[in-house]
Amino acid sequence: MGPLTLAVNSKTGSGTSPDEYSQKTQYAPIGTRKSFASVSMQEEKPFDFLRTLFEGVIAGGTAGVVVETALYPIDTIKTRLQAVVLFFLPCSLLFCICMLHKAARGGGRIAFKGLYSGLTGNLAGVLPASAIFVGVYEPAKKKLLKIFPENLSALAHFTAGAFGGIAASLVRVPTEVVKQRMQTGQFTSASVAVRHIAFKEGFKGFYAGYGSFLLRDLPFDAIQFCLYEQLRLGYKKAAKRELNDPENAIIGAFAGAVTGAITTPLDVIKTRLMVQGSANQYKGIIDCVQTVVREEGRSALLKGIGPRVLWIGIGGSIFFGVLERTKQLLAQRKPALPQDSKQD
Repeated sequence: MGPLTLAVNSKTGSGTSPDEYSQKTQYAPIGTRKSFASVSMQEEKPFDFLRTLFEGVIAGGTAGVVVETALYPIDTIKTRLQAVVLFFLPCSLLFCICMLHKAARGGGRIAFKGLYSGLTGNLAGVLPASAIFVGVYEPAKKKLLKIFPENLSALAHFTAGAFGGIAASLVRVPTEVVKQRMQTGQFTSASVAVRHIAFKEGFKGFYAGYGSFLLRDLPFDAIQFCLYEQLRLGYKKAAKRELNDPENAIIGAFAGAVTGAITTPLDVIKTRLMVQGSANQYKGIIDCVQTVVREEGRSALLKGIGPRVLWIGIGGSIFFGVLERTKQLLAQRKPALPQDSKQD
């Protein structure tokens, strides 16, 4: 019996520190894992990276095509305003609309072909550009949100938007060059525009104004998506529920309108550089700014701000509304995939 009592005491006594040490060392990492839940989420990241990329590509491409088709006429008016030297914005807006309708009128009835000049070719670029942007933005956003602390979530959204803009610019710029050349009446079709630019200006002609495009679009993408995400997060915390489609659309409209107004001067400079063609009226971004201000005044940098704010505001509403709805529809299919059972 003595050995039995000694054995019991050896398990409960102070002389059994090796067993207690082994138990403590086993429980210690469990406690640390609880406090770093994001680490386990990061370990699951490689498994759903392709899904995030796929959902971003599908949702972004869908939203981009819907917005471009719906609001292309407003974009055409905005481009005409910025490319032509006019002094009074309200008068120039009415003038441009009348001219477009007059050009599009035929056979006693109004055809809106002039307002949709270059749409088909532009959609061929908008679809991959939007898909690439959101396809890069969504994984980058999720990755950066794991890296940055919670109080720097705005920086994560801002940076992810810039990454998406850089990736999409490789497709956006050639598409924008062809579209704006057609909108200003230089060419009658996308194929003619592509052949002319290739022969007269070479490959670099498709990237005319690339620097000004990045100067406009990188801040625009970063600010718009950062503003949208932060407003959405704040609204969710206040409402303590998920947002519905109208709420997403309203927040998207506000974020788009504000960002569009802020970046209008950058958009004017980008448009001037892209539509100048082989004439080389401007030597660069700085020369373009100086020439426009000297010849037309500072107010010229705000040309087209009305159509732009309207266009991007409505576009933001449609884009983010369609984007969130498409993401939700794709997310509903997740249980059908075996890898989600592993995550659960």
